[in-house]
Amino acid sequence: MKDHLVITRRDFLRGAAGALAGAAFGSGFPSTSGAQEKTRVVLIRNADVVSAAGAVRADVVQSMLDEAVKALLGASGSADAWGKLFKKSDVVGVKSNSWNRMPTPKELENAIRRRLLDVGIDEKNISIDDRGVLSNPVFAKSTALVNARPLRTHHWSGVGTCLKNYIMFVPDPWAYHDEGCSPLGKIWSLPMVKGKTRLNMLSALTPQFWGRGAHFFDRRYVWQYKGLIVGTDPVSVDAVGAELLKKKRIAFFGEDRALDVAPIHIVAADKTYHLGVSDLSRIELIKLGWQDDVLL
Repeated sequence: MKDHLVITRRDFLRGAAGALAGAAFGSGFPSTSGAQEKTRVVLIRNADVVSAAGAVRADVVQSMLDEAVKALLGASGSADAWGKLFKKSDVVGVKSNSWNRMPTPKELENAIRRRLLDVGIDEKNISIDDRGVLSNPVFAKSTALVNARPLRTHHWSGVGTCLKNYIMFVPDPWAYHDEGCSPLGKIWSLPMVKGKTRLNMLSALTPQFWGRGAHFFDRRYVWQYKGLIVGTDPVSVDAVGAELLKKKRIAFFGEDRALDVAPIHIVAADKTYHLGVSDLSRIELIKLGWQDDVLL
């Protein structure tokens, strides 16, 4: 991956998005003794978190989140881990996702809220919201943010990511759809957002790995992966999520069947906006829990 790589409109229109994204994401993850300047992402799975009927176990989600944050920060316990990220005086907005076909699981929202309360943050200083963030008084005065959304394919951005989840922080989200949503990185420099995000997570309990067209949802392309992907770097979390969906498409179709666009906004967030690391070879992926068909 070359430092001067940029994504241009010409590249996009030529259909080179997939090649660019593949080059930027790299060829795979390093061992834990690999390259320098790595960023850390935790993937945790539990075979019991989702029932055969699709019911999500709240107690298992809480345990998974706690273990993931502990491993991410190298903390001795849950209280220590969350205490490294937040303080009692914080005002915290939890940016969720309310899309009715595949929202952020309530069990995950509640697990986050519970640990923020355990830190000692006043309940009135915690809010979970999606489309109302611009008018939400807690978000307006927030000192910290948590970013939590489901992992799925997306018509405009290729993959619905943590980066994409902040599009509700602008009054004109459609203005960020150009070139596979490559301008999304601009949002992270806005005063309401800049420097506030302490934790990013993709719910990969039941991800959607393929789709074409706006607002696409089809249960044939949703599977019970039973995982959470957690990190402090949104770009790295998203790169891992995008790679997971790619690997599932290959396993399911026998090829990486094309999306409407490749998730080049992840590369742009790294190369253009310097928000994090998109190169998989520079991501230390810590895999915890159930490993059957882990794919990564």
